[in-house]
Amino acid sequence: MQILTHLKPFLKKHMKYYAFGIFLLIAVDVLQMLPPIIIGNFTDMLTARTLKTPDTIRTIFYIIIVAIGVALGRFGWRMTIIKSSKTLEYWLRNRVFAHLETLPLSYYNTHKTGDLMAHATNDINAVRMSFGPGIIMFIDAFFMSTLTICLMMIKVNLKLTLVALAPLPLVAFFIITFGKLIRQRFKRVQEAFSDLSDNVQETFSGMRVIKSFVREQSTQAHFNLINEENFAVNMKLAKISGLMHPLLGFITMLSTLIALVYGGYLVIYDTITVGAFVTFFMYVGMLSWPMMAIGFVYNTMQRGQVSLQRINAILDEPSAFDDDRNDLDFSGTPAIQFKNLTFQYPGQIIPALKDITFDLEAGKTLAIVGKTGSGKTTLMNLLLRLYEVDPGHLFIGGDDITDIEPKSLRHAIGYVPQDNFLFSKEIVYNICFGLDTPDLDTSVEAAKRAQIHDEIISFKDSYQSELGERGVNMSGGQKQRTSIARALAKQPKILCLDDALSAVDTKTEEAFLKELAKLREKTTTLIVSHRVSTVKDADQILYLEQGEILERGTHQSLLSQKGAYYELYQKQLLEEKITKES
Repeated sequence: MQILTHLKPFLKKHMKYYAFGIFLLIAVDVLQMLPPIIIGNFTDMLTARTLKTPDTIRTIFYIIIVAIGVALGRFGWRMTIIKSSKTLEYWLRNRVFAHLETLPLSYYNTHKTGDLMAHATNDINAVRMSFGPGIIMFIDAFFMSTLTICLMMIKVNLKLTLVALAPLPLVAFFIITFGKLIRQRFKRVQEAFSDLSDNVQETFSGMRVIKSFVREQSTQAHFNLINEENFAVNMKLAKISGLMHPLLGFITMLSTLIALVYGGYLVIYDTITVGAFVTFFMYVGMLSWPMMAIGFVYNTMQRGQVSLQRINAILDEPSAFDDDRNDLDFSGTPAIQFKNLTFQYPGQIIPALKDITFDLEAGKTLAIVGKTGSGKTTLMNLLLRLYEVDPGHLFIGGDDITDIEPKSLRHAIGYVPQDNFLFSKEIVYNICFGLDTPDLDTSVEAAKRAQIHDEIISFKDSYQSELGERGVNMSGGQKQRTSIARALAKQPKILCLDDALSAVDTKTEEAFLKELAKLREKTTTLIVSHRVSTVKDADQILYLEQGEILERGTHQSLLSQKGAYYELYQKQLLEEKITKES
């Protein structure tokens, strides 16, 4: 089946466990068929007054043996089928998470975090239920009902069996009727859970803003609406399940009632013996579980099908990594070349970058300035291959970026984004995040270059201090410099600083730029900044406006042009003068 495409590797490896578990499950069902026959024979001997002590002992022995066999068999299929389903949950969650890491950034721009969290929790759990309890109930219900009906017809009475089972076709009718509704409503339940998870995640992440604007009450009201919707769709599903299971139970009780009345009639007229009646009645009782199980099975399988389709939608997304591409040779410091590059974000009409052309020699520094929204960060994102460009427009080290394997490219780049994301781990972990293993010496050296070392050692546990979520127990400037240290710890061939010094004072900025100058021979550097003081020593400066290069040159040559860069410089000089006077 197409829906099982992504599960084939797992199923192929674990099929032997499922097969053995199913074998044990069928064996248990066969053993469970024996007690009614044993007790029926015992009843006949009792009513015929032919029962002797050895017969009683033999009956007890048979029942104990069957009970032991059933217990061992049930333990066996639990340790094979249930264990395999738990392993599937573990395996599938790892695979989904690993695949999500390979997807391009554009995927996360169109998919909510809460939705992805629901896929990795509720959906995978529903799949596990299908491949664990679902399979058990299906096999158990099918074989137990088949064996029971066959024995009822062969060992007791064909006519009695047909009459007693007359209501059972109603089971199929109700299952078909409710099945489609269950599938539709469970899909809506999963979507509602995704919305709820996304709202909770977003609220907790933005708690500072919520409290700053005193919006707790309105946020609570919004959450209540989403929570009410989640409750409502769950109740709709519960109503269907709550209606279907009692109906199936009612049909089963009808069969029991018919067996009691008509079976008693046959006993009175000596058509069947009392022992046969007891056997038949026990079989009817045993048949009630398979009939009920059919409802549970269909419900569980429908849920699993919906969830597996949602998971397949993730796994079907093409990865951003292609192992067939060439690895970039980083033996030297790579040059960067843009050739008439135009780029627009998916779904946008206006290009973010228009006809960008420049050469950055290896070991040189390029600075990019311009107004907000001019395309500076977009240019950085393209260098990291967070978004794809057409071949022939962007080259690194002489190789077309579309021919370079993304992992290899990103290993060579030290990137400091505007959003300084830190993990809720130790400081040394955050600084050495780009390395295979955290190293204190490397962390200290990088922190000193980033001008954050003195502040780190003032923390209670120094570099072993654990940060709060997103580095909440650090100031904005400390988070920026920690992010810079993280980029420097990689000893990158290309260093990209995207407005990375906006939250630090001019003295700290000057100290860092001196350290940065020491790295220039070994590193090709790109700096995005709104401050002229940050970029004035760059080998080349680009002034972007609305995605186009408006001006280019060195600091002095751009000042002599007296254009947009000159106006920015004069404005910042005036701001500095006013600040000093105040």
